[in-house]
Amino acid sequence: MGLQMGQGLWRVARNQQLQQEGCSEQGYLTREQSRRMAAGSISSTSHRKQVQGGIDIYHLLKARKSKEQEGFINLEMLPPELSFTILSYLNATDLCLASCVWQDLANDELLWQGLCKSTWGHCSIYNKNPPLGFSFRKLYMQLDEGSLTFNANPEEGVNYFMSKGILDDSPKEIAKFIFCTRTLNWKKLRIYLDERRDVLDDLVTLHNFRNQFLPNALREFFRHIHAPEERGEYLETLITKFSHRFCVCNPDLMRELGLSPDAVYVLCYSLILLSIDLTSPHVKNKMSKREFIRNTRRAAQNISEDFVGHLYDNIYLIGHVAA
Repeated sequence: MGLQMGQGLWRVARNQQLQQEGCSEQGYLTREQSRRMAAGSISSTSHRKQVQGGIDIYHLLKARKSKEQEGFINLEMLPPELSFTILSYLNATDLCLASCVWQDLANDELLWQGLCKSTWGHCSIYNKNPPLGFSFRKLYMQLDEGSLTFNANPEEGVNYFMSKGILDDSPKEIAKFIFCTRTLNWKKLRIYLDERRDVLDDLVTLHNFRNQFLPNALREFFRHIHAPEERGEYLETLITKFSHRFCVCNPDLMRELGLSPDAVYVLCYSLILLSIDLTSPHVKNKMSKREFIRNTRRAAQNISEDFVGHLYDNIYLIGHVAA
């Protein structure tokens, strides 16, 4: 009985050893067969390396096949809704590359329409019946070309958009385009708005400052309409237009605080000077809260001391309003 158990255990151990050394679809190999196959494999591999000048093409192809099996899922095999959702995360360059592989999917008009509207939020052509042969992919290329032209020469850029039917020749339409676009160079835009005050007027009216604290509203304003680097007539014009717009958006607050557009103008100028004073490394003696309140109330006497103090705290904690 003990002998039979010993022989059984030996067979199990022997089978495991043979299985580790080499097996085939026909069953376990003998040690000699395994050695012969290994030697043949080495000889074949060496021969392939010699033929290919030292590059093991066999293993390269084998690795490539393995990578293909473990690679990306073919989007054409997925439900269309899921495929479009995946492709919608790509930018224009990657979508063009994807169209080389998944032509029908990556050239879909809905994807290019989303790219156009996410980059250029408003164009006159969006609200018109598209002409024959219209393509959002082509429109994206035109919008990109027009933006580059604008960043070199604003007037030529706007004329390009009009020539392609993308924008109507209207200050309001141009203002909406500027307000909803983030690809325009802010320095060139500042020059353009300084020359086109009609567009500037419509651009200001697109801002809604309702229930916003004055310094935060001023920051939002200057994010869209950048302040000039030096004081002058253009800066005074911007602050004047902002003050009137802020009062229009907050009539109840103006009545409660007893503020007028002129008083808001004084506060805005004071906030700009204060932010420069507190953030500039060249100013050694920073303005104190008490000094700011005193100077501001001297210029606008009806303003609450507490309100002016909150203005100072906002600039001290958050920073510049026209950076």
